Amino acid sequence: MLQLIWNGLFVGSFYALVALGYSMVYGIIKLLNFAHGDIYMAGAFIAFVMLGSTAGLVSAAPLAALIVVLFLTMILTGLLGVAIERVAYRPLRQSPRLAVLITAVGMSFALEYGVSLIFNPDPKVFPVRLSGAMTTVLGARITLPQVVLMTVAGALMLLLQRYVMRSRDGRAMRAIALDPRASMLMGVNVDTVISKTFFIGSALAGAAGVMAGSYYGSIGFLMGFLIGLKAFTAAVIGGIGSLYGAMLGGLTLGLLESFATNWLGGQWKDVVAFAFLIAFLTFRPTGILGQRVVERM
Repeated sequence: MLQLIWNGLFVGSFYALVALGYSMVYGIIKLLNFAHGDIYMAGAFIAFVMLGSTAGLVSAAPLAALIVVLFLTMILTGLLGVAIERVAYRPLRQSPRLAVLITAVGMSFALEYGVSLIFNPDPKVFPVRLSGAMTTVLGARITLPQVVLMTVAGALMLLLQRYVMRSRDGRAMRAIALDPRASMLMGVNVDTVISKTFFIGSALAGAAGVMAGSYYGSIGFLMGFLIGLKAFTAAVIGGIGSLYGAMLGGLTLGLLESFATNWLGGQWKDVVAFAFLIAFLTFRPTGILGQRVVERM
């Protein structure tokens, strides 16, 4: 039982990191950014290029090189997210939501198959593979890389929570989420705040991509598709638009998949995850921490 819980929390931490980007963007501009999962994939490939170009440093100090590349990748994927928002989403901000949704799907395919053309479709071996001794705690087998990656994921989520709840930019984000027009009239630069939101969400997704590559040891141009769907599922289960909901939804989905894999087999985990989403939303459409919003006519 403890092993299943640990495995679920580990996988769920990746889902939570990516789901945070979905919730942040949707909470502010009500956009489902389906290209977000592919930014996770782009982060893995950016780190792959940087680590491959510094092979000497990687062989001498692999962990230090991975940490430096992690932060550089977060910056680059954050800028990629800002560029996507500026080029694909901002011109359509006043358009019908269906047009923006189709644009998001198109951007997702553009990223996936653009990376496929650059690097070819074959999976790539990640230059740094985290390894460490395994220890047993109360019957659960835990490895050092799992502890390190979960600690990094938890630290990033904590920093995001403090930034949104304590900083000036965070107050502006929450104000825009409540009423964009009133925020603009009060002097908030809405475009700048939205760009910062895309930067932060994309940076977290890029960090998750680097951590996944270093743990699993292999990356591919379609690696962001399924985790993007899973992260979106986690955000909806937790209550899309809520940061705490995204974290809780990611961990919930990870635990659900862990138990489903043990009881039914790995081939059933995706079926169980999406079936749970349908069943859950039937009884609570707003998610675990979501609030019912009444639109004024």
